Amino acid sequence: MRNKVNKYNRYEVIGSPKLIWHPSNCAGMEENMETNVISDVFGTKVFNDEVMQEYLPKKTYQALKKTIENGEELTPEVANVVAHGMKEWALANGATHYTHWFQPMTGVTAEKHDSFISAESDSRAVLEFNGKELIKGEPDASSFPSGGLRATFEARGYTAWDCTSPTFLREDAIGVTLCIPTAFCSYTGEALDKKTPLLRSMEAISKQAVRILRLFGKEDVTNVACSVGAEQEYFLIDRDKYLQRKDLIFTGRTLFGAMPPKGQELDDHYFGSIRERQASFMNELNIELWKLGILSKTQHNEVAPAQHEMAPIYDTANIATDHNQLVMEVMKKVARRHNLECLLHEKPFAGVNGSGKHNNWSIVTNNGENLLSPGSAPHNNKQFLLFLASVIAAVDENAALLRMSASNPGNDHRLGANEAPPAIISIFLGEQLEDIVEQIIETGTADHSLKGGKMNIGVSSIPPVKKDATDRNRTSPFAFTGNKFEFRMVASSMSIAGANTVLNASVADVLEKMADELEGASDFDKTVDALIQKTLKEHQKVIFNGNGYSDDWVAEAEKRGLPNVRTMVDATASLTEPKTIEMFENQNVLSKTELESRAEIHYEAYAKAINIEAKAMVDMATKQYIPAVIKYTTSLADSINSIRQACPEADLTVQTSILKDCSALLAKSQKALIALGDVTEKAGSMEEGKAQAEYYRDTVFPAMEQLRAPIDELEMLVDKEDWPVPSYGDMLFEV
Repeated sequence: MRNKVNKYNRYEVIGSPKLIWHPSNCAGMEENMETNVISDVFGTKVFNDEVMQEYLPKKTYQALKKTIENGEELTPEVANVVAHGMKEWALANGATHYTHWFQPMTGVTAEKHDSFISAESDSRAVLEFNGKELIKGEPDASSFPSGGLRATFEARGYTAWDCTSPTFLREDAIGVTLCIPTAFCSYTGEALDKKTPLLRSMEAISKQAVRILRLFGKEDVTNVACSVGAEQEYFLIDRDKYLQRKDLIFTGRTLFGAMPPKGQELDDHYFGSIRERQASFMNELNIELWKLGILSKTQHNEVAPAQHEMAPIYDTANIATDHNQLVMEVMKKVARRHNLECLLHEKPFAGVNGSGKHNNWSIVTNNGENLLSPGSAPHNNKQFLLFLASVIAAVDENAALLRMSASNPGNDHRLGANEAPPAIISIFLGEQLEDIVEQIIETGTADHSLKGGKMNIGVSSIPPVKKDATDRNRTSPFAFTGNKFEFRMVASSMSIAGANTVLNASVADVLEKMADELEGASDFDKTVDALIQKTLKEHQKVIFNGNGYSDDWVAEAEKRGLPNVRTMVDATASLTEPKTIEMFENQNVLSKTELESRAEIHYEAYAKAINIEAKAMVDMATKQYIPAVIKYTTSLADSINSIRQACPEADLTVQTSILKDCSALLAKSQKALIALGDVTEKAGSMEEGKAQAEYYRDTVFPAMEQLRAPIDELEMLVDKEDWPVPSYGDMLFEV
């Protein structure tokens, strides 16, 4: 039996705000939608609302909805019936196995497959799946990063069903598998994953936002959800060329490589016509994502050659996180079907733009009101201004923590490189809101809002275009974009769970303090005005509408006292600061122990990543580059001797010069190779932790750069036929 899809192409998530388009927006499109490929495949692999109504008894369906919407306890009886319905649907779609699909602190997903098969006494196989198996699983907790939460001999861990995120089917070479989104915790109850803190943070911000809204008379609001849309950037290169590059295979980025004659100077790739091979990939990618209920919306070429972007329609934070993990997984699989390789590393090629993940974040009530929507007269919208002030305060107070939430070793190559937001956290509000903020700071209130008006293009056949009151700023790491904030620092290969956990918890903490003050106010309106003014005055230093790429901003940010956290190692320290611990514990998101464990995991992850890169460089230099150069110089020397013997009067200046240059660079490479090997060995013998990570940052990484420099120069001298790996030009332009 095939999952039915409604004619309006709507994926409905129980308990989430109305973030997806509604049938009323599709008037007159019914006939076309009936025959459209999107409506034909959308959600066919998702145990969504429509499927639940078909496979679950009405009472069970209603009980499950209450659990999802209101957090009511899921009884064993209901769980058993849900499990049976889920199994029947999965079997009807060809499934043989199920798995608890979870997100450990590796940043990728994990799973253990179990078949539905069960043996009866007469040796016949029967297919079973019960509520206990649905709700709880037991993976080995000691084999995942725990930061000391679990010793090697303390293996027990639990996965617990997250019923707010739809179960789905995944079809690949292994067959069809029922995937159950779950949280992952230790035997002692600590979170060992990305999902659990995210879910806790969503509850925290909902609780505090509801308190605020009740004071504004919004008695009908029972829940507030963070909605997120994650834009995903990536590179596509030929897989055959990828397989010839050990650095890409082992690390995800090129550790060597000279720039081609053309890079991105002409700006001709950005939004350019999509080539056939990439278009074929994108077409299949969209279909596979639509099957999984992922609202893949936008696709285009990005700035760098061979770079592209996919953007979905937003959804609740936990579902958007699950979907983004699936997006990255599906991208990899589909690319290989086209003999392509999808590179998700933040900086796969030095000298060209790297990849990020823009996290579009807003706050929406259960009845569909976006709390970050300014309205037509934002200067009079006190509710909006209060929530805006809370976000500004949260970002200012937790800037280093936000930088940490976007940190991985790859992002250190990208941030601040005139291609991505700087490492300094600031907020872009735009001319309209900045003007309102200035009015409030100066006088306590605002009496007007700047209007956008209309723009005349100057062509009679083109009507006047409505002009927004505010431009956009691509250099800002945290920019307001109409009714949401765009956190542009997140690394392309990362889970978005961490960034949204920090955002949710930080804003919840500010909202709690605001609610405490407002609930005790004798004059609510005056107190609101005073609170907005006070908050904006105290935190205005984080607002910056200018060029975030400029050196002037670095100097100005230092004057303002804004942190400039340059590396992942530096950023990790914010996890264990007293104010961070106090904030997370106050919001019941992460405990002191859980935060300390995550800091250890970050240090270890950085050290291991740089260690792998260093060892890969040593391996490639030893086995590929240096032998290739020796072979080439030997051939060149033989050629010089042959010419000199055949024609003593021949001018051998060019050949001799190249031979001298190659030999000098070869010697320099060998010296750097030995040095890198020595410091890498020393780093590996150090105790894991902060000191080791700092040594990799301060000593090993510079030694890697010392080895790269002469080999990249050699690439420009050695005959292409003798060079052992595909060049940047081969990979970026021959796709």
